[in-house]
Parts: sequence; C-alpha cells; structure tokens
Amino acid sequence: MHDLTVNLHMHTTYSDGSGTHADLGRIALKTSVDVLLVTDHNVLVDGVNAYYRDGKRRVLVLACEEIHDQARDPQKNHLLVFGADRELAPLAKNPQSLVDAVHDAGGISFIAHPNDPAMPDFGETDISWTDWDVTGITGIELWNGFSELKSVAKGKWDAVAYAFFPELIPHGPLTKTLQRWDEQIAKGQRVVAIGGSDAHAEHKSLGPIHKVIFPYEYHFKMINTHILAASALTGDLLRDKRMVMDALAAGHCFVGYDLPAPTRGFQFSAQSKFGNASMGDEIKFSGPVTLQVKLPSAAEIRLIRNGRVVKSTRGEAMVYITTEPGVFRVEAYRQFIGKLRGWIFSNPIYIH
Repeated sequence: MHDLTVNLHMHTTYSDGSGTHADLGRIALKTSVDVLLVTDHNVLVDGVNAYYRDGKRRVLVLACEEIHDQARDPQKNHLLVFGADRELAPLAKNPQSLVDAVHDAGGISFIAHPNDPAMPDFGETDISWTDWDVTGITGIELWNGFSELKSVAKGKWDAVAYAFFPELIPHGPLTKTLQRWDEQIAKGQRVVAIGGSDAHAEHKSLGPIHKVIFPYEYHFKMINTHILAASALTGDLLRDKRMVMDALAAGHCFVGYDLPAPTRGFQFSAQSKFGNASMGDEIKFSGPVTLQVKLPSAAEIRLIRNGRVVKSTRGEAMVYITTEPGVFRVEAYRQFIGKLRGWIFSNPIYIH
C-alpha cells in the first residue's frame, strides 16, 4: 500500500478563498501533499481537475464541493462531497435527500466541522451539524483546522495573536467531535474520520496591520488525511481519482498533524487466524487478535477500544493482543511548542 497525503476542504476564488485552483496546485508542490480536494461552497467547478508537476514531483487537484442550505438562518449542516459526477447544491435544503443523491452520483459525503462554535468578535456564528438522524453519510471531518481556532481564541486579540503564530492553534480534534464519533463506531456504525484544512487564505486588515490569515501553504503542512492507496499516483486522472475516493470510502486512512513531525508511514493493523486487517477493515473474532501499531517516530501511543483507552505507551511501536471483540483505533501525541498535542488519529479496525 502507498501512503498518499491528501489535503482537503479548501476554498478558491469561486467561493470565499483568495487563490485559484492553479495557485493551490503550485503551492502544494512546495509541500509533501500529493492530492488536493478543493471544496468551494455550493459550486462544482468544471474543467479544473489537473496534475501539477515540478520535475518528478506531482500533485493531483480535484474539484469537489462543500454544500449547505444558503437560505437557512442560522447556517448549519455543511456537507463535504467528494467524487460526485454532477452539481448537487440545489438539494441542500434536505440533508437526507442530499446524501442519497451523493451516493447515486457515485460520490462520498462527510459532515464538515461537526462542532463549529461561534466567534462573535468576528461575526462568525455557530455552524455545527444538527441533523444527526441522517443515514448513509460516509464519515465526519474529525479535525478541522479553522474550527479549532474558534475553540482556542478567547477574544479578538487572541485571534490576532494566532493569526501571526498559527502553529500554536492545533491541539487535536474537539472533544465533542471525538465523543460523538466514538459513540457511533462503538455501535458498529462505519463512520470514516478525515482531517480538513478549511483553508481560505483570507486577506485581513486591522488598522495598519495587513495579514493573510492562514496561507494555503500553512494549511498544507498542518492537518492532512493520509490514505493507504493501492499504488502511487499513476498519471491517469480518472484512475487516480477513483483510487483516492475508494480509499476514503473504505476508511483506509488516518488523520495526521504533519508540522511537529511527518506522519507518513504510520501503520495500524490486526492479525488473526482468519487473516489480516488494516484501518477501515473488519475482521472476524474467534480467539485472540493481535493489534500492531508502528509510528514513523517516537510518541505517546494510545490504543482505544469502544471509546476507552486499553493500553498506552511511549515509543515507535505497540503490540496488543485482544481476547474480546470491539472497535479499536489509535491516537498518538507528541510534545510541540511546550504542549502535548494530537499527532495521529487512525480510523478503526472493527473486530466482530
């Protein structure tokens, strides 16, 4: 399997971002990102899917969409739609109809920023997801880079400080979002977790101070979704697009905060007499199952079963033999800028 770094959930000049698709592709070439999933608000931009190259380095840019009911006040229920073959924004009023249409259009859907608090000093309202009875959604955006700013900034001057030192923001997914996800997967629901940037690269002024708030390059080095793909990018756009979507749909991926240290190479697997499994897979329980964790560098590792930590250690690896079924996932933390911060959040292995 090949670890491809995907940065997703970002906006261009087609909605409320400051860069074009070409700008984003060229910027991504300066980072370790392999794939960009661009999600402008309520518009599926045509004719921009492309590879960007610099020598042997290649980045695939795919136009996707963030859909929400623009007539709703207050705003809620933003849905990230990847891989759909047609415009679906007119269905935004009814989340269930929208999710069903995404599936019919060959796409996959993820709840964007499930818990997104208000930021009244800047006119930002709470835009959390509220319609939790919807079925058929592929997963949730477990960690959203911009929403986390709203949770850590306690006022206008806090936000200004974070604009100049954005590396101080990331701590990990919001607690409410983690709890909601654990509740869902512990019931056996297949809910894929992804990490998103929510990048806009907005140009802001405060008196004489002018600043690009969180440039695209900053986001591309921060919270990424790493997929375990069948191969490296082939250069066949349709084939590579399908490969990326298949990996996301299956949960063959993990969320990595790549600024403190690269997360590429993380592995979480299970072995039993019935075979092997990786993130997103199911494995039959009949006797002991061995779970193995491998990190690209040392960190604090936590193995979690049904929402509870069953083992923790520090190092580059962990082995755990379970004698009971459950839904297992991994979290890894490391010290960065004086605090213990979330580094890796795996998708689950389902042992039934």
